[in-house]
Amino acid sequence: MRTRIRRQDLWAGVFFVAVGALAMLLARAYPIGTAMRMGPGYFPTVLGALVALLGIAIAIRGAWRAGDEVAPWVFRPLVLVLGGVVLFAALVRPLGLVVATLALVVAGSLGNREARPAEGAALGLFLAALAVGVFVYGLGLPFPVWPW
Repeated sequence: MRTRIRRQDLWAGVFFVAVGALAMLLARAYPIGTAMRMGPGYFPTVLGALVALLGIAIAIRGAWRAGDEVAPWVFRPLVLVLGGVVLFAALVRPLGLVVATLALVVAGSLGNREARPAEGAALGLFLAALAVGVFVYGLGLPFPVWPW
């Protein structure tokens, strides 16, 4: 029996290493300080190093363990979920937080072929109410709630 590299874990590890290295690289512009007197660059440097170390561990594990090949990309969910985020950003000012949140959830749920429209609408209503409660009333952020 031939063992194959678990490529999904390998590439996820490489991605984590790249993100961690980028965070440490960008944090170089700020003073790090010490553990007792942390500067603005301390947290991104430490977090970037931890993410990179985690990525190395995941990549090594993926290279040594057998697994399946990475599945091909499926663009429908990717386009619909990202499109939902863009739709939210475009609708939140003119139509309000409730309508924008409903549009985001419904567009994102269309990315799943097994999702039912009624479930997406119910989840959208719940998340819209939660968003209004947390952001408008709880935090006092100046989001318009409705189009009027």
